[in-house]
Amino acid sequence: MTMKTLTAAIALAAGCCAASQAATPPDSLVMAWNIDAISTWDPAQIGEVVTSEIYSNTCDTLVDFRVSDETQLDPGMAKSWDVSADRKTITFHLQDNLKFADGSPATAGDLAWSMQRVVKLGYGNAAAIKEYGFSKENVDSRITAPDDKTLVMSFDKAYPTNLVLQAIAANNVSSLLDRKLLEKQAVDGDLGHKYLSTHTACVGPYQLVRWNAGEGVVLQASPNYWGKAPLLKRILIRHVAETGTQRLLVTQGDVDIARDLSADDLKTLDEGGKVKVEKVLKPQLFFWTYNNEDPIFKNAKVRLAMRYLIDYDGLGNSVMPYLGVPRASFVQQGAFGALDAKQGQPFHLDLDKAKQLLTEAGYPNGFSASVLFGTLPHSAPIAQSIQQNAAKIGVKLNLERMANAQLFSRVRGREFQSAMMAWQTSVPDAYGNASRLVYNPDNSKEARATQYPSWRAAYFDPQMNQKVETALLEPDDSKRSALYADLQKEQMQKGPMAIMFQMYNSAGINAVVKNWTWNGFRVWYGDASK
Repeated sequence: MTMKTLTAAIALAAGCCAASQAATPPDSLVMAWNIDAISTWDPAQIGEVVTSEIYSNTCDTLVDFRVSDETQLDPGMAKSWDVSADRKTITFHLQDNLKFADGSPATAGDLAWSMQRVVKLGYGNAAAIKEYGFSKENVDSRITAPDDKTLVMSFDKAYPTNLVLQAIAANNVSSLLDRKLLEKQAVDGDLGHKYLSTHTACVGPYQLVRWNAGEGVVLQASPNYWGKAPLLKRILIRHVAETGTQRLLVTQGDVDIARDLSADDLKTLDEGGKVKVEKVLKPQLFFWTYNNEDPIFKNAKVRLAMRYLIDYDGLGNSVMPYLGVPRASFVQQGAFGALDAKQGQPFHLDLDKAKQLLTEAGYPNGFSASVLFGTLPHSAPIAQSIQQNAAKIGVKLNLERMANAQLFSRVRGREFQSAMMAWQTSVPDAYGNASRLVYNPDNSKEARATQYPSWRAAYFDPQMNQKVETALLEPDDSKRSALYADLQKEQMQKGPMAIMFQMYNSAGINAVVKNWTWNGFRVWYGDASK
């Protein structure tokens, strides 16, 4: 298929006004999705859920989450691995036929360089590796390739092995990049960062052949893939921001899958029976975050008062069916160490309680504050509901809607007073979110720790940092779980954000699509067929 034909194919997904139903290409999967958040394809910097999903279908990782049980791991580019008795060394044995898309061999040396590169660049995703004892100074000696088929990771401490595998080996930071290509494309020693802002260059089942910001993405099956070849040759993703348009497209058959439908859209499709609705609980939390540099929100009682303005049950029944479940804990359901559903959501709408807390905080007559939010379909109704409740106790919330990319930029720059957005951890372990939503390695603005929502919120508590570190290194699982339980309860009272819902990954899927495969952590495009 030529680039011109590819462009025409992806444009098909926009054709919502055709008089008759348009069939999607039989060898392609066509999705309608709000992908305006995509800003780069560099695994050192990718921070958006949408980009991460697409990238994980383009670039393999060392190990992979098991489809049937996301707490378990299966081989990826590593066919097996050994763990030393002291748990400080993991040796990965790579698959025999790893190649880049152009057919050139991919080695453990390339992989070691790829992972070292993430640390050396120091962008947000460096944290995924650095928090386990790696640094720019030691990464060359601690991530090594003794031969072309063997990768060795040496740790400074005995971290939980399964957590390390989930956090690093199953993470996009372990993708195997084409070192020769990126060194050739490097600009001013950037290790190919500028090139990867618009390209991918890795070992994986698909390759990125086209991305137009605000228009769409085209993936094409790699001709030299080491593993099972994808069943469909192309993945065509059309940027469609409006949920109603997505519903129309999937109903008419102009797209195979719609990914950002509202609860009403999903209900309509579910009841109609023509388009199948599927959902899976994912490790994504939707929350209201507060800038702790702000003189109002730096007060823990103000932040607690805001939690009592949220109508968890009412929103859960009206706005969030098919989209998510009420959740106030920073640890998602299904993760190691998570509080159960009841303990993890102790709040309810209580205007008197909110008023009492504001009075104790020194704001008996309320205050004014801004709330930024993006284009997710549930953001506006949730923000409006809270705005109405806040007005009843004298709190004036000024709502400002913007594109997701703009929202992320503002929040990552600490250029906000409060904001509503989502965060998704990469591991089914309490440490995944504890290490990002609670722990803050360096609160200085110069640190630019943008992949830490705690840093974005300017939240820094040395005692909380110590508790996160203690729980991480506790060798007894029952004690470790108990430490996380206490931490969750404490954070619900004084943390930097009011977590509101744990989200579903929901989709409207046409009957022509078979074997749509996903769990909370991954979507496998290559398993889908028609």
